[in-house]
Amino acid sequence: MSLLPRTAEEFSSAEYWERFFKKRGEKAFEWYGDYNKLCGVLHKYIKVQDKVLVVGCGNSELSEQMYDVGYKHLTNIDISETAVTHMNQRNAERRPGLTFQQVDATQTPYEEASYQAALDKGTLDAMASEEEGALARGMLTEVGRVLSVGGRYVCVTLAQESVIKLAVEHFVQLGWAVRLHCLQEESGKEEDSFALPVFVLVCTKFRQPMPTAILEMCLGEDGAPTRLARVAELLSAVRERQAYSVLKKRLRTSTDASSNLSLTLCHAKTGLARYTLTVQDCPPGAKVPRSNQFAIFIVPQGSETAWLYSSGEGRRQLAASANFRRLVIAAMHRNQEYTDMQAVQSELSPMVMDLAPPGMPANQQVPFLSVGGNLGWREEVSRGVSELSGEYCVENVKGEDGELYRRLVFLSNAALVQSESRLVSSNTASSHKKKNKKKIKPTAAATTSSASLSVDSGFLCCAHHEVMVAGLTVLGVGTPENKDVPVSVLLVGLGGGGLPQFLRDFVPDVTVEVVELDPVVMQVAKEWFGFRPDERLTVTLGDGLERICALEKEGGRLFDVIMFDVDNKDSTLGMSCPPAAFVEPLILQKVCRLLTPRGVFILNLVCRDSVLRKSVRERVGAAFPTILSRKVEGEVNEVLLCSRGAARILPSLNQAARSLQSALSSNRTGTSSSRPHIDIAELLKDLKVE
Repeated sequence: MSLLPRTAEEFSSAEYWERFFKKRGEKAFEWYGDYNKLCGVLHKYIKVQDKVLVVGCGNSELSEQMYDVGYKHLTNIDISETAVTHMNQRNAERRPGLTFQQVDATQTPYEEASYQAALDKGTLDAMASEEEGALARGMLTEVGRVLSVGGRYVCVTLAQESVIKLAVEHFVQLGWAVRLHCLQEESGKEEDSFALPVFVLVCTKFRQPMPTAILEMCLGEDGAPTRLARVAELLSAVRERQAYSVLKKRLRTSTDASSNLSLTLCHAKTGLARYTLTVQDCPPGAKVPRSNQFAIFIVPQGSETAWLYSSGEGRRQLAASANFRRLVIAAMHRNQEYTDMQAVQSELSPMVMDLAPPGMPANQQVPFLSVGGNLGWREEVSRGVSELSGEYCVENVKGEDGELYRRLVFLSNAALVQSESRLVSSNTASSHKKKNKKKIKPTAAATTSSASLSVDSGFLCCAHHEVMVAGLTVLGVGTPENKDVPVSVLLVGLGGGGLPQFLRDFVPDVTVEVVELDPVVMQVAKEWFGFRPDERLTVTLGDGLERICALEKEGGRLFDVIMFDVDNKDSTLGMSCPPAAFVEPLILQKVCRLLTPRGVFILNLVCRDSVLRKSVRERVGAAFPTILSRKVEGEVNEVLLCSRGAARILPSLNQAARSLQSALSSNRTGTSSSRPHIDIAELLKDLKVE
């Protein structure tokens, strides 16, 4: 390592290279790979009969090896007198036709169009750091001068962004064709190899400049070229390959159970994301059988957002259960087709050994694991764009429980399910209980058309929605003293409409006003999620905060329940629900004043920042003397039930739960043929007084 320059600027210094070659002496320094690694791509672009100018040859064996296989027209130049003298002496007898000359690559004595190829191994990288790239541009200009029409500049480089950008933009402006090969890395001792891959830049000179830039990227020496439209896209592709190489180096040299390294594999032709691979190592000291070194787990389609696969803790549990030294969790992307498990395994197999743990034998079999041996099932039924939330899709999936579900997903955060509902065959009410779902055959999911499916409004997929419904016990809904007493609800945040539709269909004498900012969300809820507004279930389109302020200003209208179930579009904050403005003291005071004396404020709080969460709880507590809380198992969600009076419901909690359960089950005023699948007593079991 002491032979490498301390700074990039030293690469361009004649004095540095003079010192380098004197210190290196007889031993050849193959800067970016030897002839065996480069010969495939070199023979592809440089013909044996071509007259070749080798720029910055140093004491590399590359020219000697090319000469030995038939390249007899090589002119080698270098700025170092020591290197040139040494190479001439070394080859005087064995290779009398191989010449080495001390020449400045920016000012050569050769005639225009006198060479068919120019070969550069690391010289561009060395010169680009000098004089803000002026030295490198001078060299590239000189190369362009001495090359004939159809000639190629072949440059072996590490493709540092500033370097490759300089060269590519230079030749694009001249109207040359540009192709970049990313060479496959050699297997060997990891400590002796570069973390970054080696690239070969090939620029071809035309008689007439190309009117449109020709930019191509190839993986390996024989990989099919991918055409790119802009230089920025080429640079992005280079960064991706470099990042992948660094990741592979890290994975092959160490294990880390606390990290969740991941990478996305894209379709080679379309560039669309096809798989996301997440690496999960077992913790140090874990007792793992010697044969259980490495495995790949295929996440069923539609299950990638499940806690077990999407959260760090869930993946650690999955890896511990599988009991392999390293588990790679592979998730398939929506809007992609996958034939069967065998096809997926064949597609991923070439990538597997890149992610193997350190020290694993190369010939060891790598098992593919899955749930039930199938890929799951997903069907996209609608796609559109919201001006407020961006592109979205509606999809049907088959859950691991065998049931069918419909989901709304905003593609700006594709790992998060915005809304979810269970599906049943039309005109058929499901009789399954949530805690004991009965499986259906996978073939039914794959053959049932969307038109024959309907949403089961009695089934709440979101656990926090169930808790919010259970919070109605605080009102005493269903108790004898509250029989036939109307219940008014203000809900901020519609989503797919599952929560308000459940309230409308199963809570006796209820009226619900929903405030929704995005009209597209309301349209999607009505078209795909069985949301049916009527005189007792209305929607106000607009900002939730503005609606609260307007209601308070109007006066005269109070609500028994106010619910906040609205997500935060700003992903940089530690609180994803609700937006921070909804829990400001002024708004909370307005909410309090809009409640009836028995009223309850129900807040779905999703906050990963412990300091911020404490601040929110203090603000809510300042407005509401009594707060009951219920954490949702396996999720970040926490539901707060807030009231202005004392916690009078707790002494008779069980009775109130039974009353609400009975009221929901016996209500016949709803528009649904389903029945509620909810266990109120179970949901309230872990309720705490704050």
